[in-house]
Amino acid sequence: MARPPQLDKLLESDCYLRNYESDIVKRYDRFSNFVSRIKDSETSLAAFADSYKKYGVIQHENGDIEVLEWVPHVKQVAIAGDFNGWSTSSHVMQKRDFGKWYIRIPATTNGPAIPHNSMYKLVITTDSGEVLWRISPWAHYAKQPEGELEYISTHWFPQQPYKWTSDHPPTPHALRIYEAHVGISSEELKVASYRHFADNVLPRIKDLGYNCVQLMAIMEHPYYGSFGYHVSSFFAASSRYGTPDELKYLIDKAHSLRLVVLLDVIHSHAAGNVNDGLNMFNGTDHCFFHSGAKGKQELWDSKLFDYNKWEIIRFLLSNLKWYIDEYMFDGFRFDGITSMLYHHHGIGTGFTGNYDEYFNMSVDVDALVYLMMANKMLHDAYPFVITIAEDVSGMPSLCRAVDEGGVGFDYRLAMAIPDMWIKLLKEKSDNEWSMSGIWWTLINRREQEKAVAYAESHDQALVGDKTLAFWLMDAEMYTNMSTITHRSVIIDRGLALHKLIRLITFGLGGEAYLNFMGNEFGHPEWLDFPRDGNNQSYHYARRQWGLIEDKQLRYQYLYAFDKAMMALEERVHFLSSGRGYVSKKDEGDKVMVFERGGAVFVFNFHPTRSYTDYRIGVPKAGEYKVALNSDSTSFDGHGRIDEAVKHIAGDYKHDGRPSSIQVYIPSRVALVFVCTQ
Repeated sequence: MARPPQLDKLLESDCYLRNYESDIVKRYDRFSNFVSRIKDSETSLAAFADSYKKYGVIQHENGDIEVLEWVPHVKQVAIAGDFNGWSTSSHVMQKRDFGKWYIRIPATTNGPAIPHNSMYKLVITTDSGEVLWRISPWAHYAKQPEGELEYISTHWFPQQPYKWTSDHPPTPHALRIYEAHVGISSEELKVASYRHFADNVLPRIKDLGYNCVQLMAIMEHPYYGSFGYHVSSFFAASSRYGTPDELKYLIDKAHSLRLVVLLDVIHSHAAGNVNDGLNMFNGTDHCFFHSGAKGKQELWDSKLFDYNKWEIIRFLLSNLKWYIDEYMFDGFRFDGITSMLYHHHGIGTGFTGNYDEYFNMSVDVDALVYLMMANKMLHDAYPFVITIAEDVSGMPSLCRAVDEGGVGFDYRLAMAIPDMWIKLLKEKSDNEWSMSGIWWTLINRREQEKAVAYAESHDQALVGDKTLAFWLMDAEMYTNMSTITHRSVIIDRGLALHKLIRLITFGLGGEAYLNFMGNEFGHPEWLDFPRDGNNQSYHYARRQWGLIEDKQLRYQYLYAFDKAMMALEERVHFLSSGRGYVSKKDEGDKVMVFERGGAVFVFNFHPTRSYTDYRIGVPKAGEYKVALNSDSTSFDGHGRIDEAVKHIAGDYKHDGRPSSIQVYIPSRVALVFVCTQ
């Protein structure tokens, strides 16, 4: 049985895993056997993932078209489209082994056999004689004809291919991620375009100081309101925002700004669409998916892949490689992998952290092995690649190397953090906030597994939930955010806590940080896509950038504070400096103090008490000055801190630290100090 070559390294870092060594070895052995079979057949994982170069509709330089499709257990497959008048009989494909069908169509005197930007479909005749019209699973582009509901595969091969001007940017020392959705990125009541995002939003992201853009809802999805999570065409970039070349323009421009671009990839499930999706592709429910109830994700009303099938692994691995090779993405956020990792999909299951929950018959080893192969292929083929796992279960070794027996991700989302903040705001008064509880949630992550911290993401912005700003200020955001009127108690509290919550999450919660588009300035209201329930309105499916440009509104100050947070991290590099050391968490004073990257963070969460000459421990003697002050008038604070004051730390020990300083820390204020001499 194959053993991970560096398993001892994993076991030494987490002694609890020693009791499950045999399970880890079995999983790795399954992975090793699958990879060996692939290498025997296709030479390497990367070569296997290059299948996008020969599957689907492929155009050669001379205009000839080759079509190769996997359609098992059917009588006949043909291709029909604009190019042949939608004839179902003129271009019947040849049957090959293992359910594959092939045809080569010679170029015409007028040009390519299938013209650029023309539509086509597969015409499948089942063994029972039923004729099915299906979109190609490998289609590079899909369009929705005006007035129709279904998407149709479209041949995309422009005469002048897009010319890239920028290469992949250097991998940042630590990720500061701006999560974004192209379609809602405009103030106008419409679906925004790739070009709009590139020309108008990317400069904002760069100005704020983020170094990574995570793009949602790129893979084609028929229902706009699914937020991109019900994917129908996996190789097709969504046509509702523009063409494939316009997406390339967006990514190229991001790279020119030295912004890393991640794709929110959905391999955990697929849309249930039939005619313009993968469901019932060959007339059965088990071509791409598990059959029957096992193939359905009840919570999401979607279909579940069968990760034990050779051609499904080919399809998914190729999908990842396609987006890097064709679009120059720099990595992926893998959505919903808790649903993949367990047969119960996380539904009705509470994870306590007991390791027995991760090593039992409920684990879907086929899906886990696929994720191992995906990470192995990506990291071996692309040294720059970044992979992030969205997992709520806390699966051990998820972010450890495959050769150690891990799953191979670089980061995992720290999903407990936003839940904690919402719970505090909903259920606790400010006096009841526990410093120890906040501390524990922020630092409770696995050793040597990097986490992406976030106070809120798109999940909290969706209709039915509230953003932090809305929880804090609610209806007063409509009436009391003006700078020319008196600041109400609710707005004063809301602005102060919005800054504290985001900074302490940023400073202590992980090795990377994420913010959803607009939340940095407390974007009001919720996010709701056009649907029957809101009369197909775009009012809540947009971002109101004008709020930060209106100098008579307070949103500009939250934007400025977020920008200052990013600048602090760029200066100090605390995200990549190891975990923070917490020297104080005082329940009575509601004060927390921690050190990270040479900076000393001080938070006073008390709703009414301010403290003068408050002694805090620091890591070494020297001169300390304020590097960030949430109470600055630049951030709509009360301006109670004299930032010119030098705090001299001698040899007076305090809170277990070798030196200390005395500071003024007002109520609901955060200060960050750095040693300047």
